[in-house]
Amino acid sequence: MVTAVSPVLSVSGLAKAVPGGRQLFASLGLAVVPGEVVAIMGESGVGKSTLLNLVAGLDTADAGRIAIDGRDLATLDDEARTRLRRDRIGFVFQAFHILPHLSLAQNIALPLVLAQVPATVALPRALAMLDKVGLGGRGGDYPAQLSGGEMQRIAIARALVHAPALILADEPTGNLDPETATRILELFIEKTRGSGAGTVIVTHSDRAAAAADRVLVLGPAGLVSQT
Repeated sequence: MVTAVSPVLSVSGLAKAVPGGRQLFASLGLAVVPGEVVAIMGESGVGKSTLLNLVAGLDTADAGRIAIDGRDLATLDDEARTRLRRDRIGFVFQAFHILPHLSLAQNIALPLVLAQVPATVALPRALAMLDKVGLGGRGGDYPAQLSGGEMQRIAIARALVHAPALILADEPTGNLDPETATRILELFIEKTRGSGAGTVIVTHSDRAAAAADRVLVLGPAGLVSQT
């Protein structure tokens, strides 16, 4: 007997308009299961980054339901949303958002530190993740010493270190040259899929989309499968 896998992310009837009244989407639905990589494409301005912010609880929808690990975001207060985002979501930003005054190990360990994991546990885990993304032995270095591709490796390691259930990536290779982007994309897909997390990538890159399990296109009608 085959056991159905519960989605780590479940979205239904989602609606969002921008200031001025323009409707981005009116009845969006999405389900992502553990270990699945879903790419979301679409023209600029259709609301791809807004969708990620809604899923992460950083913005509020006009209507609809978003559930992560079965927990409806609408039922959570600000503190509970913050905890859920901290503990169960990893976010990879296009602009990296690596803190320049922290070492590489400290940057990666940040989600663990915020979750009050003891330093004696957080640091070894951060160093292990550093090794997994090919930057072993550089925990004491600082972001100013890194190339763009190396910065993105740190961002990936930070997103994975706390073993999140859901990983959200906003144009994770958008600031990289094509050769570096290909290497980082392969690393990102390998590590996220291997972690068992559900992963949503917002991208304009056909190369990134081709590496996903599913490709969806966002428009006013919501998400439709790419044909």
